[in-house]
Amino acid sequence: MDTRTARRKFLQYLAASPIFAAESPLITNPAQAISVFDFEPVARKNIPPAHFGYLSTGVDDERTLRANQEAFARLQLRPRRLIDVSRIDTSVELFGVKWPTPIFLCPCGNQKAYHPDGESAVARAANGRPTLKILSTVATVSVEEVTRAAGRPVWQQLYPTSRWEVGERIVRRAEAAGCPVLVITVDLVGDRNAETAKRSVANDSRQCASCHPVPTFSGRKPSFDGIDTTGLSMRSPNFNWESVRRIRAITKMKIVLKGIGTHEDARIAAEQGIDGLIVSNHGGRSEDSGRASIDCLPEVVDAVRGRMPVMVDGGIRRGTDIVKAIALGASAVGIGRPYLWALGAFGQAGVEKVLDLLRIEFELAMKQCGARSVAEIKPAHVTRG
Repeated sequence: MDTRTARRKFLQYLAASPIFAAESPLITNPAQAISVFDFEPVARKNIPPAHFGYLSTGVDDERTLRANQEAFARLQLRPRRLIDVSRIDTSVELFGVKWPTPIFLCPCGNQKAYHPDGESAVARAANGRPTLKILSTVATVSVEEVTRAAGRPVWQQLYPTSRWEVGERIVRRAEAAGCPVLVITVDLVGDRNAETAKRSVANDSRQCASCHPVPTFSGRKPSFDGIDTTGLSMRSPNFNWESVRRIRAITKMKIVLKGIGTHEDARIAAEQGIDGLIVSNHGGRSEDSGRASIDCLPEVVDAVRGRMPVMVDGGIRRGTDIVKAIALGASAVGIGRPYLWALGAFGQAGVEKVLDLLRIEFELAMKQCGARSVAEIKPAHVTRG
């Protein structure tokens, strides 16, 4: 082979390699996105360094953050053939409400740090692509405004906080706003060592006071309007099963516990009459156990024995991930960072595109598995490589 031919073949190899593709130009509008990953570099460019670091961070060595995605790669789908999949039903039902897909938007706070419209833009996207939205306690838009933008009641997430009376006021406000479900996050019991976030702040030359004029974290959040937040912490190390019972006594909302990952805790939850669970490690942001949410899911599902819906979040990036989660027993599947990337990249239109991409991928994966409905996705559709 002469030198010119060899050089041409080498350039052809480079052009087809994933390394070269990763350096392709950033997309300039949501329609150009081929997968949810196309939004991340655009968001990184648009979002201030400290804010993007907060979005991206895990804790400690970030083993759990990485494990959430890597665990899905170890799961393999088992395609089935010669089944009529010309019609696919992707819908699920949660607490008497039917949703077009099993995808829900996880409660992620501080969304105006990524786009000026924050949670309102995400709620409008959830309205346009009917999708369950869970609103964070530390959202930058009020529950009333988000409910209007979503066109339907949203679920309210609760950080119990370090003071009972504060959590109680948030619960009562959510119920007054029409929220049908209260999602209590139970995995944030202490502080966390978010190294990526800390390094990102150090690399951001802006003055924090330019966008954080209020001195306290909670003081900037509408959930705490009219509440004295002096000395308040989002952490609640003394929160226990008796605390859950106290919340149950003051509300008619369904109660879902978010952050359960073991069969021991799942069994207690079922015995206590909890309405639902979300298997979660806070996207790798609350612990560094190294254990992925999807690896925790089967033992939780087995422990509750069908007494309540079990949802899962953490590391969902593809439609195939959704099928794998449902095959292992999930009733619904939450996404977090992908829709925040899209929000930071293009606002509402970006979030809508992420939901479109995941829905299309989910449908394709269902067809390959020969599953004509979500109910037909079974444990036999997945194996471990």
